[in-house]
Amino acid sequence: MTSARTAPPKDPPVPSDPLGILLLSGDHDRAHYAFVVASGAAAIGRQVVLFASNKGCLALCRDWSGLTDANRDARIQANGVAGLETLRDACQEMDVRMIACEAGLRAEALDSGLLLPGIEVSGIVTFLSAVGSGQIITI
Repeated sequence: MTSARTAPPKDPPVPSDPLGILLLSGDHDRAHYAFVVASGAAAIGRQVVLFASNKGCLALCRDWSGLTDANRDARIQANGVAGLETLRDACQEMDVRMIACEAGLRAEALDSGLLLPGIEVSGIVTFLSAVGSGQIITI
């Protein structure tokens, strides 16, 4: 009796349409996961556009300690999970397009000079245009 061998499962194809991530929250857990999703999608070759508005813009600032429960970052790193700095750096290295909403910055009285280098300041039309027919998720 011979046993049938099955081929290893193939990875699903990477969608060609961009992934748009809309970050509205200023909570560390949501900001952190927005960068988890962005870096994961970029790692498999997907084009990613991360758009932060309102308090979500804090995640794009050099100093993101204004995020609610920012101390959570040290706790998750102690448990072996990549922290926000690591994920943001990975996103920048993988050319994730990051946009801070101009109106969101104004609404939260945040100066664009507080943002990481390379962060684009623009509006929702730019984000929607960049994502086109791709997926948009809100975190």
